[in-house]
Amino acid sequence: MDLVLHYTDRFFFTPYVYPNTWLEDNPLRQVISLLLIANIGGYLLYFIVAGLSYVFIFDHKLMTHPQILENQIRKEITVAVLSVPLMSIPTVAIFFLEVRGFSKLYDNAADTRLGMAGVFLSMFTFIAFTDMCIYWIHRFLHHRLVYRHLHKLHHKWKVPTPFASHAFHPVDGFLQSLPYHMYPFIFPLHKLTYLGLFVFVNIWTVSIHDGDYRVPKALQPLINGSAHHTDHHLLYNYNYGQFFTLWDRIGGSFRNPNAFDGCGPLDTIKALEKERASNGKVEQLTNGHVKEE
Repeated sequence: MDLVLHYTDRFFFTPYVYPNTWLEDNPLRQVISLLLIANIGGYLLYFIVAGLSYVFIFDHKLMTHPQILENQIRKEITVAVLSVPLMSIPTVAIFFLEVRGFSKLYDNAADTRLGMAGVFLSMFTFIAFTDMCIYWIHRFLHHRLVYRHLHKLHHKWKVPTPFASHAFHPVDGFLQSLPYHMYPFIFPLHKLTYLGLFVFVNIWTVSIHDGDYRVPKALQPLINGSAHHTDHHLLYNYNYGQFFTLWDRIGGSFRNPNAFDGCGPLDTIKALEKERASNGKVEQLTNGHVKEE
C-alpha cells in the first residue's frame, strides 16, 4: 500500500492537503492518509465493480425470486457503507506496518533470487494460500457460537446481488480479508503484484455474488463461482470456498450447485412463472373469459 500512499502524497496530499511542515514519513500523517485511502478507495471499488456487475452481468430476473427481500439492494448497500469505515481500522493498522517496512513486499524483481519467475509464481501461491485460509476462517464463522454474532448478517441475503459482496458485519469482513494481508508478511511479494491482487480479490468477491451461474463445463468441478456461493447463502453448510472447490472437497462440504442440476434460483423463478401462467389460464376458463370459437 506504500505505492498508493507515495503517489497520493506526491500528487494530492502534499501539494493540496497537509502543511509543508508535516513531513510525508510522519507516522500520524501516514495513518490519517491510509484511513482516507482505504475508505475512499474501498467505496469507489465497491460501487464501481458492484454497479457494473449489477448493470451488465447480474440477471435481473433474480429480483423476482421469492427469497429476495423488500428493498434488498438498498439494505445491502447500507450494511456495506456502514461496515467499510469500521473494517478499515484494523486494515489500516496492517497497511501502516507495510508502509513502515515490516512486510516482505519488495520493489524490484531483479533484486530477488527468482526474479520475474518469482513474481508470476507468487500470483498462484497468493491465491492458493488465501483460498485455504479463507475456507477455514469461513467455517469458523459458521460455528454455532460465532455465527449469529458475526456471519448471520451476510446470510440475510439468501439470493445475493453484487451489492451483497461487501455487506458484512465489519469483524466478519475483516477476518475474511485477513489472509490477503497476512501473505506479504510471510512470503515475498512484489508491491505492484500485491496491489493488482488486492483489486482482483475485490472483483472476485463481487463476481461470486453476481447471479451469473455460468461456468465453462471443464472448470465446473474446480472453480467456486456464483452458483456455488449462492447455494452457500441458501443452504449454509456447503461451498465455503473462495476461489476453488478444493478445500470444500477436502473438508467434506462440497455440494454440486443446484443451478448446474437445473434447480437453481433462476429455475425456481421459471417454475413459478409457469405455475402463475397455468393458474391464470384456469382462472380465465373458470370466469368464462375464454370464449368458444
